Amino acid sequence: MRFCLELVIAALVLGTVATADVKASELRGVWVVKVDTRTGKLVRNLVAATNPDATRTRETNPDVRGLIADAAKNFDVNPMLVDSVIQVESNYNPLAVSPKGAQGLMQLMPATAQRFGVTDSFDPKQNIEAGVRYLKLLQDTFQDDRLAIAAYNAGEKAVAKYRDVPPYPETIDYVAKVGKKYGQAKRAAGTDGQVKDNQVKNEAKNAEEPKTAEEAPRHILAYVDPEGKLHIATR
Repeated sequence: MRFCLELVIAALVLGTVATADVKASELRGVWVVKVDTRTGKLVRNLVAATNPDATRTRETNPDVRGLIADAAKNFDVNPMLVDSVIQVESNYNPLAVSPKGAQGLMQLMPATAQRFGVTDSFDPKQNIEAGVRYLKLLQDTFQDDRLAIAAYNAGEKAVAKYRDVPPYPETIDYVAKVGKKYGQAKRAAGTDGQVKDNQVKNEAKNAEEPKTAEEAPRHILAYVDPEGKLHIATR
């Protein structure tokens, strides 16, 4: 007989805290016990979660941001794309576990983690580096960020099979969410950068441009007419 039992425990998961460098006060653990249909044995997994406020705090964690920046630079991937993927995948929860078994910030599947030499998917550094390496591989393979994003969710074989975003509702929704965040980030960065560029260009232009006739200094001429009146003129 198959059954699924969830036991919510109030104890702190100290070992996981030490691995992910997350404050214990932010965590709660959920033990999920299921029957393995192949062996008939009970399999127990710990799913750790954090409260929303703690997640939002970590989103601006300079350590995590630094890891993203370093990995993005090392593997030549736009950090805004990495940020967008992490937001959709885990909302910056380093202990996130999906129903399918994906783990950590960039939700690495066990096979993907093994593929890129990850020994602990809940370690932010390992997780981010592997996720970014995978994104780079997908970009190089499909030469299209949209397809790379789709493959990150559905797998390379699925995208290769359909030669487009696979017609899976989950993948279509995923591509839309990541694409929206990525587009917003690029537009925001582009607008800010354009404003600054325009300011610099205008300042340089004003410094280099010769003054107009009205602004240039004029020569003053003065003379006295036969009647003894003084006349002043400029040219």
